[in-house]
Amino acid sequence: MMPLEEWIAAETTVAGTAMLGAISATHLLMERPGFAQRVVPRPGSVLASPVPAHYDPDPDYFFHWFRDSAIVIDALRVAFAQGSLGSVAVTRLGEFVQFSLGLRSLDGRVFLRAANLYARVQSAYRKFVRPEAELAALAGPEVALDARVNADGTPDFLRWGRPQLDGPALRCLALLRWWRELRAPPPALHAALAELIASDLELTLASVDRACFDIWEEHSGYHYYTQLLQAEALQSGAVWLDASGQPQRADACEAAAQRIAPRLEAMWSETEGFYRSSLPATPVDGTGRLDSAVILGVLHAGRARGMHSLLDPRVQATLAVLEELFGAEYAINRDRTPERGPAMGRYAHDRYYSGGAYYFATLAAAEFYFRLSAALRSGEELPAEPHNRRFRERLRGASAPVDAERLGLAALAFERGDTFLRTVQAFTPASGELSEQFDRTTGAQTSARHLAWSYAAFITAAASRTQACRASPGSGSVAPAAGTA
Repeated sequence: MMPLEEWIAAETTVAGTAMLGAISATHLLMERPGFAQRVVPRPGSVLASPVPAHYDPDPDYFFHWFRDSAIVIDALRVAFAQGSLGSVAVTRLGEFVQFSLGLRSLDGRVFLRAANLYARVQSAYRKFVRPEAELAALAGPEVALDARVNADGTPDFLRWGRPQLDGPALRCLALLRWWRELRAPPPALHAALAELIASDLELTLASVDRACFDIWEEHSGYHYYTQLLQAEALQSGAVWLDASGQPQRADACEAAAQRIAPRLEAMWSETEGFYRSSLPATPVDGTGRLDSAVILGVLHAGRARGMHSLLDPRVQATLAVLEELFGAEYAINRDRTPERGPAMGRYAHDRYYSGGAYYFATLAAAEFYFRLSAALRSGEELPAEPHNRRFRERLRGASAPVDAERLGLAALAFERGDTFLRTVQAFTPASGELSEQFDRTTGAQTSARHLAWSYAAFITAAASRTQACRASPGSGSVAPAAGTA
């Protein structure tokens, strides 16, 4: 197998090229004959997968998902900051912002009159078409709560799990990061960024108390991932608004973020020792569960410290339990060497396609440890609390106690991140292609091919590894346990 450093460099090139290929893919064509539909992507659209598929067996991901597109645009920023992408990144950002602003002019009633939708869809496919009243209500900024649109900027008229409230919050966070980091942007892009950030903040502010579908588009309720992103978008947005001379709007955002805090707190299960992924909207929706969505939420929110950051002992506890879950559940994780971490999935007994490991979930574990390493090297402490005891034991587990003391926790966290990258490497073909999943038993790639989110997750994990290498040297330390001197 290729040395890890060499593979990371090669895969970074593959991932950057593939991710760019999903943005503004105007040369592609998607035909859905049963729906009498032809889709040619517009500039600025972001395809979840640029592979035309019809559940034959690959799923049809030829859509602009609001959540996925924000993840990709944030990774585009990371690649640009790392120097692996040049000015094309800023060009694609501008196209994305304009495409996103243009979606606010969608009007479902106009679309229905022009499309003659229900007459042209073949009879066998009409059961998959959304009700007319639902499409007619689609208009304005709330289009961004509709989960996804077609890449040509038209409404998605297929039945799906809606609404989904994470997209505007995640896009707001991604664009605020671009706003802070992009030096001397063109005036038109600067103005468009401000307009879209303000729009997404208003939409997030208006929807914090609404139930919605989760990140996996399966259950309705209040979800850790969505609520944490909303809280962080509102708090970051409040700082942005205050600096822009809008203190009243800033106060409203801060107040709304505070309303979310009790719901996030309620998702902690003391008896089970992890953050549940959801609170049910109604009793029939079931209960929350152990789910990688919690770790993805922490990474995407990007809090530096405190509650719901990677330094939160309860978040660390959740990751430790997830590692144990998938380590035991997936055949590909059994009999693995200590140099490899467990391939990670979504949740126990997943049944979507292979119900197996996800590249972006496994890469999220790697990124978590790399970010933790960087934080420890920069002077943060790893709290020693009962909640994260298993996490701390697992972190030290690969080394003898004397080696743990010699290397320091930052180095141990770094190496732990590398174990997950080695797992991704082991299940990545020589071409560097990343699908959505790899099978829990055989390791073969399954589900959507060339998933843009998978490539984005690799880019951010690799960049976090580089950042950990560059962080101020230091061993990191364990804070005294609660109640001790």
